[in-house]
Amino acid sequence: MKDDFIKYICDNWTELVGALISFIYIYLSIKQKMSLWLFGFLSSVFYIVVFYKTKFYADMSLQFYYLGASIYGWIHWEKGSAGSDELPVQRLTLKKSVYFAAVTMVIFLVYFLILSKYTDSTIPKADALVGALSIVGTWMLARKLLENWIVWVVADALSTGLFIYKHMYPTTCLFFVYTLMSVAGFIQWRKSVGEGITR
Repeated sequence: MKDDFIKYICDNWTELVGALISFIYIYLSIKQKMSLWLFGFLSSVFYIVVFYKTKFYADMSLQFYYLGASIYGWIHWEKGSAGSDELPVQRLTLKKSVYFAAVTMVIFLVYFLILSKYTDSTIPKADALVGALSIVGTWMLARKLLENWIVWVVADALSTGLFIYKHMYPTTCLFFVYTLMSVAGFIQWRKSVGEGITR
């Protein structure tokens, strides 16, 4: 039993480390700390390897997007906070909601076509949907829109089911906690919604 545990750790150390860093990332996101972007960048590096090995190609490509989004998010939060570490939380307008819904659908269709035609993905529809939601959710987080947490609740809950299917248990635990913390994030951010025009 001990040898099996050690072997599991050795075989899955990138997933375990990536999950640990990601826990820190989501905690810092809820607390609205700019350092979240550093941990988001690091977790993406580890999960590029993890998702490649498990054939989650949409999720793997997302990690490259997250690398750039982490840099953008850091810069935007730093400029918006004017040195106070408190860029105001904004609400999503109806117009922006329609826009983000349309963008999500387009990204989903592109992902699905690529995954179904050019990869050996076993779950192209679900993988594509998670990918689309995650791209839009990350952009909304970078813009500090309250409703990013609603997008993440859906994406993380769906991901939890997918990782159970793939027997990726550390990542399953991570995304189950992500789902719960996304709910907590929405509640926490709603208390500090800033005034002004939604950007």
